[in-house]
Order: sequence, then structure tokens, then C-alpha cells
Amino acid sequence: MTASSAIANATELTPDAYVVVGLAACFVREDSEVHPIQILEPIPSAALEALMKGIPTSYELAIATTVGAILGADQATPQRPDEFPTAAQFCDDFVERVYCAARTYQAVPTAQHLIPIGSSKSDFAFSTERKRILNSQRLVRTEDNVKQHAYTHQVL
Repeated sequence: MTASSAIANATELTPDAYVVVGLAACFVREDSEVHPIQILEPIPSAALEALMKGIPTSYELAIATTVGAILGADQATPQRPDEFPTAAQFCDDFVERVYCAARTYQAVPTAQHLIPIGSSKSDFAFSTERKRILNSQRLVRTEDNVKQHAYTHQVL
């Protein structure tokens, strides 16, 4: 790989590096209500292999493409593929996550055969039973602590 064909932020990747981008059905909590949104996010090779085995997922659609096609000529501006709805939003840190996902496919080249470049897959075990809430916060309260007996840590 020559320096001119490498990507500036990820020198081990070229613009023709394989990557899968998925359309996920997520939710955002506002006040006491939950609203659905669609998110575009890269899918790493291990996650794609698990999806192919039929585990329930929030992904409705996945397309195989290249880093150059999804990040444009400057390799820093996300490009929405035509297969995805215009209302779908890019995930946080999309560019960095594309680079990370592309690296996983370089490490496991056999995963590149699961979805050929330029094609899509939509027959996943789609389910929103367990909602992916993007802005959830866990509030830890004193009542959540497990009560222990006085002799729990004593040697009897």
C-alpha cells in the first residue's frame, strides 16, 4: 500500500476497504415518552457474523460498501447510500466507527463474503422487543443497594 492510496486518519486502510453499514431502529427518551428514530451505523465483522446466525437485532437493513463510498472523497464526510431513508441519522462518531469496522473486516476477511460489496441484506431477525434507547441514563439510588447481614464478611 502506497502512502497516496492510504487514508490520512487510518493509514492501514485504503478507500476500497470493505465495510458494512446498517440501519438500526433505535429510540430516544424525551421526558417520559420514547420516540423511534433510525440510525445509520457501521457494523463490525463479529456483530455481522452474529446477525447471520439469527440473533434478534435492531438492524432492519445492512449494505456492504467501501470506506471511500461511505465517507466521500475527503474521507471525512459521511455519504448516505441511496438504500437508506433520508430521515435516518448518522450515529455519533460515524467516521471513526467506519474506520474501526473496516479494520475488523481486514482482520477477518472471511466475513467479507457474508454480504458481497454493492449488495444489501434485510432478512435479519429484526425485533424491537428490547428497545435500544440512545440517551438512557442509569440512576443509582440508595434503595438499590443489597442489604447484607452483619456476619457476611466475618469468618465463622
